[in-house]
Amino acid sequence: MNIVCAGISHRGATVDVREKFAVAPHELEQALSRIRGIDGLAGAVIVSTCNRVEYYTASVCPIRVLDGLREYLQERTGANEAPLYTHDSPASIRHLFRVASGLDSMVIGETEILGQIKQAYAAATACGATTRHLNKLFQHAFRVAKQVRSETRITRGSTSVGSVAVDLAGKIFGALTGRTIMILGAGKTSERTARSLVSRGAGTVIVANRTFGRAARLAEEIGGMAVHFDNWRNAFDNVDILICSTAAPHPIVTREKLEPLLRRRNDRPLFIIDLAVPRDAEASLNDLENVYLFDIDSLEQIARESLEVRRAEVVRCEKMIDQHVGEFVGWMRNHIAFHA
Repeated sequence: MNIVCAGISHRGATVDVREKFAVAPHELEQALSRIRGIDGLAGAVIVSTCNRVEYYTASVCPIRVLDGLREYLQERTGANEAPLYTHDSPASIRHLFRVASGLDSMVIGETEILGQIKQAYAAATACGATTRHLNKLFQHAFRVAKQVRSETRITRGSTSVGSVAVDLAGKIFGALTGRTIMILGAGKTSERTARSLVSRGAGTVIVANRTFGRAARLAEEIGGMAVHFDNWRNAFDNVDILICSTAAPHPIVTREKLEPLLRRRNDRPLFIIDLAVPRDAEASLNDLENVYLFDIDSLEQIARESLEVRRAEVVRCEKMIDQHVGEFVGWMRNHIAFHA
């Protein structure tokens, strides 16, 4: 049995490429069903986040499976070529352990990715898409990530996309005291970002989400206010920072919607931090006067700055991971089976 990984990430693909390959939560079951039809593929887990889309599969025919995955991705995206990287055992095992530990993230040491991988694995398990080998692999990956986080200092500093976004807001304004922030989307990324903003002294946080109850719960927890998603523009006049992190398949903050709102703002600057993939904000918004748009790729420079704090710890983390890769490869050699 071989573990095959194929994917794209922030390391080789910009956000405009990654958003074409993103798999929304409601698409996961269908996508898993489709790729399980690939000849030689025994099971699969799909990890889709703002910075990566990766397919982990168990197979005895890795070349055939990779060909099938390329054909599926071309069919799904319409792209003839993609900056796709591929790994098979043991490189695929090491790659997953590094990803789960935050070593392959835009923000080295970030902790959010572990929760995202756990959700991806749970979704695949619920669909009956995993196998014995994949179950063992992902459970081992969770243990590796826990050890790396508890026994090294790799998580010091800004360790999530949301916290880096808050750092960016702080650099823009100097202090966040009294600033009004609007958050579109009440998912985990939005929640973490909102809590970071409040901890940094943000004056008012407005939360809009398609499910109003979820927006109301988050607003209550952080001392903010909730608005119905369809009415977010009515609460926009005093907003200084707009943070977008919805699961919409297309931009929801468009030039057509924003230009009328800007005329009511008396030339006050507006900073938009778009954490969503696919993007929530049209790229052309950056051309508007007094509008400053940052998408997920724009956070990379800040991520590099925080990397310096952790660079010495990476070597320790890699040694831990190498040891765990050896253990897992040894387990695989002792549990060889086609349907595993």
